[in-house]
Amino acid sequence: MIEIHHITKTFGQQTALSDVSFHVAKGEIVGLLGPNGAGKSTLMKILTCFIPPTEGEASICGHSIYDDTLAVRRSIGYLPELNPLYPDMYVREYLRFAAGLSNAQSKTANLRARVDEMIELTGLAPEAHKKIGQLSKGYRQRVGLAQALVHDPDVLILDEPTTGLDPNQLEFIRALIRNAGQSKAVLLSTHIMQEVEAMCTRAIVINHGRIVADESTHGINANKLTEQFHKLTESENV
Repeated sequence: MIEIHHITKTFGQQTALSDVSFHVAKGEIVGLLGPNGAGKSTLMKILTCFIPPTEGEASICGHSIYDDTLAVRRSIGYLPELNPLYPDMYVREYLRFAAGLSNAQSKTANLRARVDEMIELTGLAPEAHKKIGQLSKGYRQRVGLAQALVHDPDVLILDEPTTGLDPNQLEFIRALIRNAGQSKAVLLSTHIMQEVEAMCTRAIVINHGRIVADESTHGINANKLTEQFHKLTESENV
């Protein structure tokens, strides 16, 4: 579903990503783990065709980020770190707008019914009559996830989707992502090891733009991954 080959990205003299390669298959939830400034968001912006890489190649569902950007975007549900919502729009109004932009009707028989389904799935029903600007942080994240899912994409790319949530909201969003990951390829970023352990089947640790670990989150691999991440964060603190 996601193929990344030798991606490098530089901004002037600064190297944000250096020779990054990995893939994500359907049914995998892969956590991109690393400290702030490691290159996680830069990689996600490349995969969603917001910025081009300096070198390397990537594809989403077989579509090149160079040659078929519209097909890439249609294949992706994207939630950036700064959730880009319209505070003066009502929840249902915004999701219908987002569904129309992503051509959700091409995959579903009834766009209105699909929006209603997303409202139920993400637990937005009690707040659906409100303007987005009236919602709490947790419910705004639910709206962001609903717009990422409304066109039933094959790939989800989520940039720190649980930042700033309280414990109840946190568990709900985690469960929603785990459920989506059963039928999609999911790549999410975080700098919190517990988030990866709670949601992901695999973790890729990135630091200074380079992959330093790629491990399963089960059993002995999880212990190895945790040890490597602790060493990384200790070196960053020093």
